[in-house]
Amino acid sequence: MTGIQGNLATMSVSDLLQFLAVGRKTGRLKFDRAKIVKEVYLESGLIIGATSNDPKEYLGQLLIHYGKLDEPQLRAALQKQREGGGRLGEILVSTGVLPHEDVLQILRIRTLDIIYDLFLWEDAHFELFADEVPPDYFVRIEVPTTKVIMDGAYRIDEWQRFRALIPSDRCLLELGPGWTSQLNASKEVRQILFFVEKKMSVAEISYNMHASPFHVYGLLYDLVNQGIARVAGDAPQSFQAPQVPPEIQETIPNLLEAARTHIKAGDGESALTTLQTILEKEPNNSEARTLLLTAEETVILQLYAAPLLPNAVPKLAMSEVGLTQQTLEPQEAFVLSRINGEWDVKSILSICPFKEVDSLRMIKTLLARQIISF
Repeated sequence: MTGIQGNLATMSVSDLLQFLAVGRKTGRLKFDRAKIVKEVYLESGLIIGATSNDPKEYLGQLLIHYGKLDEPQLRAALQKQREGGGRLGEILVSTGVLPHEDVLQILRIRTLDIIYDLFLWEDAHFELFADEVPPDYFVRIEVPTTKVIMDGAYRIDEWQRFRALIPSDRCLLELGPGWTSQLNASKEVRQILFFVEKKMSVAEISYNMHASPFHVYGLLYDLVNQGIARVAGDAPQSFQAPQVPPEIQETIPNLLEAARTHIKAGDGESALTTLQTILEKEPNNSEARTLLLTAEETVILQLYAAPLLPNAVPKLAMSEVGLTQQTLEPQEAFVLSRINGEWDVKSILSICPFKEVDSLRMIKTLLARQIISF
């Protein structure tokens, strides 16, 4: 049964959760923003868990970030999942890779991270499906809503502070003159310093850390404040966003009709471009989000064509010197860094914090630019 609904542009996450807590509401609270869907489960106003379809918030990514797994271990576990089914956490426990307690710990952290990230959303549709209960496999936690609201408000203030110093994901940092390799720092900070030294953008560092932007911005902010690093500019953009053909009048009904026509004709790429234009204008357009899933499935089927096949193994086709002359988007750079001549396409996709269709499109682009080959 549908209950309360609205938009975060007019009602903040803090106000919404406070309202539901005071009303002791029970149900599934769904948030939609373009391609990302998050769901928070409540019981008598108490938060008992959350789910997300954002690949950056998948369990595997967090297990890597918190040092419970490395990428080869995650790839092997996901291969077992593809072959025999089951949930990732259960596979890791049954194969002895991780104890049950470690998986539960990260699942709880993941639940809170999903919710805290919502506090940084400024425009998204929300809807409460009253009295809906979580699925059977759900890992239940119990968090007082007032604590979540306080922690979320803190994150909003911190995020504004971070952004004042590091304004963009495209920011490049460099090590300051006073830094030293003998710095007494944690393993995580040393990892960050290594990525800064390699001239990675903030976005690239986040992907390689398998961490949320909020966490990475916090670490970088501290390094800049301490004079260990400094902002040195922005990474170049490698391409402009695709444009909708000028002959299409850009009204939402016309764009939706164009997307439906593209899908019917089997032209998934054009449909994706059109639907992304719609979602830039109206992030919560429900028909566009539904059509987007169909378009993505169409594109995935079309992309899996020789030589880009699930079991095909890509390799670098360019020298190291040649690579330094290429301008890559942060996501492309991450995907490229995982192409080692040993892992097949499916294995590479399994450890990327991006949607399958986006990763495949990037591999296709790298192939077309002759940066990789099969």
